[in-house]
Amino acid sequence: MKTLIEPFKIKMVEPIRQTTEAQRLTILKKAHYNPFTIRAEDILIDFLTDSGTGAMSDAQWGAIMTGDEAYAGSRSFFQFEKAVRDITGLKHIIPTHQGRAAEKILFSLVGGKGKLIPNNTHFDTTRANIEYSGAEAVDLVIPEGKIPSCVHPFKGNMDLGKLAAFLAKHHKSVPIGMMTVTNNSGGGQPVSMENIRETARLYRKYKIPFFLDVCRFAENAWFIKIREKGYAKKSVLEIAREMFSYADGCTMSAKKDGMVNIGGFLALNDDALAMQARNLLILTEGFPSYGGLAGRDLAALAVGLYEALDEDYLRYRIRTAEYMGERLLAGGVSIIRPTGGHAVYIDAKAFYPDIPPAQFPGQVLACELYKKGGLRGVEIGSVMFGKNATMELVRLAFPRRVYTQSHFDYAIEVILETFADRKKAKGLKITWEPPFLRHFTARFAPVGK
Repeated sequence: MKTLIEPFKIKMVEPIRQTTEAQRLTILKKAHYNPFTIRAEDILIDFLTDSGTGAMSDAQWGAIMTGDEAYAGSRSFFQFEKAVRDITGLKHIIPTHQGRAAEKILFSLVGGKGKLIPNNTHFDTTRANIEYSGAEAVDLVIPEGKIPSCVHPFKGNMDLGKLAAFLAKHHKSVPIGMMTVTNNSGGGQPVSMENIRETARLYRKYKIPFFLDVCRFAENAWFIKIREKGYAKKSVLEIAREMFSYADGCTMSAKKDGMVNIGGFLALNDDALAMQARNLLILTEGFPSYGGLAGRDLAALAVGLYEALDEDYLRYRIRTAEYMGERLLAGGVSIIRPTGGHAVYIDAKAFYPDIPPAQFPGQVLACELYKKGGLRGVEIGSVMFGKNATMELVRLAFPRRVYTQSHFDYAIEVILETFADRKKAKGLKITWEPPFLRHFTARFAPVGK
């Protein structure tokens, strides 16, 4: 059939509180024009993030009921460890309460002043944890990955020429090399298997450990299956295992393709580094067999990692993003093309060509979408990345197994109406900001006020 239905049934519902545009304008002003600080109960459709916002399955809830809450050596930990090791093939599996905790541990050990850590594109928490250690995060995505309108099957790819030149000059200062799959900051764009393989080869030439940021590993594996020659007949699990086979370690926020509301892990092969990581884990997260998580959370994650690899689910999820992208493009709205796996990214610079980056067009658009229809997205541009911003975007990230077709149709209508009224929008200025990750709590005001 032409209609692609949601590959799940709904067993529980949560009410959505309706608000008027006048009410939302008042709420927005009280939030200092930062959608992060708006209460969830005042949001109609929440596309702020896909991190920890999904709905768990009946099998996951069943696992929660049998979770083992022993402080040390719980049965749930060994279920989790077995699942992660089966998928990744990595030796040491270290649980954390979420992905940024895994990053904090890793970069506390390998970072430091004078160190350089390359990636295709670092996401916000990765960059912040690297820079907090005193090291420098370096982005080396292919040129096509910086052009929203450019169509390329793997816009998340590492620029191998740039990486080779960078390592030839700086390899003594590079403690580890990174790659983010899919490339969140670049539009949820995938990385090809060939590019992963060649990136690993370049790192190993200088004996530099290669780490993957695998928040959305299943989505990346699906894109490889449908876009890369030689993989169409392989299962997504087989593809994921090959991806991991080229890595020496990984960090993961399991709140994405782990299909859970909390959790993450650091996995690696290096015995000495793993021992150091576990010692730091005990100081910051908890005992190595729970790492800041309840046993029930570990049990749900052990199930969710396999559910994320379900091909019916992945087909539906990626097609949802394509559907929204097609409708927006038909309405004249510029987006990152092709659509990625977990979100649609609107090109705010094209949406508001008269609002300069210094007046944060992405933040303006995020606020206007909330005011118009109660949508909450997130700015990915000059607010989030400052001088490192290459694009001015608004990401609409889709919680997993939460919204239906009518929710997406409503969101499309809101975006198109906001686009029709785009000439009425005014720029914003920052009135207060913290020293790190300013987009979470910064305050704004309209320019001229």
